[in-house]
Amino acid sequence: MKINNFLELTDFQKIIIGKETIELNETLLQRVETSFQFLKDFSKNKVIYGVNTGFGPMAQFKINDDDTHQLQYNLIRSHSSGIGNPLPEDEVKAAMLARLNTLSLGNSGVHVSVINLLKELINRNITPLIFEHGGVGASGDLVQLAHLALVLIGEGEVFYKGERKSTKEVFAIEGLEPIHVEIREGLALMNGTSVMSGIGAVNAYKANQLTDISIQLSCAINEIVLAYDDHLSAALNGTKRHAGQQKIAERMRNHLADSKLVRKREEHLYTHFEEQDKVFKDKVQEYYSIRCVPQILGPVLDTLEFTEKVLEDEINSANDNPIINVEDQHVYHGGNFHGDYISLEMDKLKIVVTKLTMLAERQLNYLLNAKINEILPPFVNLGKLGFNFGMQGVQFTATSTTAESQMLSNSMYVHSIPNNNDNQDIVSMGTNAAVICRKVIENAFEVLSIEAITIVQAIEYLGYQDKVSSATKALYDDIRKIIPAFSEDMIMYPYLEQVKKYFKNM
Repeated sequence: MKINNFLELTDFQKIIIGKETIELNETLLQRVETSFQFLKDFSKNKVIYGVNTGFGPMAQFKINDDDTHQLQYNLIRSHSSGIGNPLPEDEVKAAMLARLNTLSLGNSGVHVSVINLLKELINRNITPLIFEHGGVGASGDLVQLAHLALVLIGEGEVFYKGERKSTKEVFAIEGLEPIHVEIREGLALMNGTSVMSGIGAVNAYKANQLTDISIQLSCAINEIVLAYDDHLSAALNGTKRHAGQQKIAERMRNHLADSKLVRKREEHLYTHFEEQDKVFKDKVQEYYSIRCVPQILGPVLDTLEFTEKVLEDEINSANDNPIINVEDQHVYHGGNFHGDYISLEMDKLKIVVTKLTMLAERQLNYLLNAKINEILPPFVNLGKLGFNFGMQGVQFTATSTTAESQMLSNSMYVHSIPNNNDNQDIVSMGTNAAVICRKVIENAFEVLSIEAITIVQAIEYLGYQDKVSSATKALYDDIRKIIPAFSEDMIMYPYLEQVKKYFKNM
């Protein structure tokens, strides 16, 4: 894939998930070179933050010309101070791609060698060691991006062919040369929102997967309970002006198009009503977790789509300080590194993913509670009641995991803590928000996996394999390849993990 101006999230998916290699357009390289040469000339006899000054609250100190290059190395090494779990390789690769893209805009004044080396790391799957903890998301992802910069100068550690190795060793194997820091490469690499944006891009991809899975499972449960189809109708959902709700309803209608189980109200309650009936045999309306799916998942989809727009805008923006403007022949000082846009979107995304998880947990409970559904044995137990346990054990896992996500849904966006000698007196906590959002997403995959196994067991008990829609039957067949129908109690955790893996690779 050739990179020039604008990267869409689908491009990230092709490169991060699909492992496409990237090429750099000649126009892009020329733009970077022009920006570098302009800054080199413009910075002479001027005070420019991060070029010939200290950093943060130390910006009042002038740096001698002989020390400006060492200043950048000092910044990178001193801020390589993260700790905790390493970020997953796909998130780091996304962060590198986001950083390459923003530096390529020509607003940062970096040397072209930075862009070229980032490209090589991405194409060769050399992933810098970056830790979860460290960034407050105000001067961007300072600490996390320092670990990226550390690798670019040939230091630190990387993940290479499944192993954690020293950067120096891997560069020697691959024949790569570290960059030689020029005017402000240290600050330009560190001052930005690329880590939170990279994690966010991966989160958005996974949230799309979850939304699709939730739709599929919600359709299947509608079939299991012989639900009426009018709550999914275009006529009903069209009376509410929310695009997300209408899209979810349409996707569910398409999924259920050839189902033999969903019913039409006019063929039952509208035509077979007997005046003397006092208690109706058929349920007049299904529980909310079954008939309100478009209204519940609609806001999830709307939020996700807006989050994707914000991510694309951020990834394709200059999120550095200062900003180099060749056209104006000027250097502007400001705060484009502030991560509030991403922080807020990651908070919103984790909230709606938690709601999606809560929907799955309630649907699961409906299937497991025989007193509510009145069609299945307790805990969808295909064995001997009282002797076997069916899905009883895994419900505890689904409940506890959902509860964790509810707790994690508290906002990071409003948890600013002043630091950096109060220079950073209000911060975004965007990287934390993105990492916690990822945890909520992982939890959702686990709960949906438990619900999926329960659904195929219910279809098995009812003998609906040939009556469900073709889309539900395809899902049923795939799950059955992982876990066979069971009536005797089994050790469940290996199957849960395999179904989760299946969903994540869909």
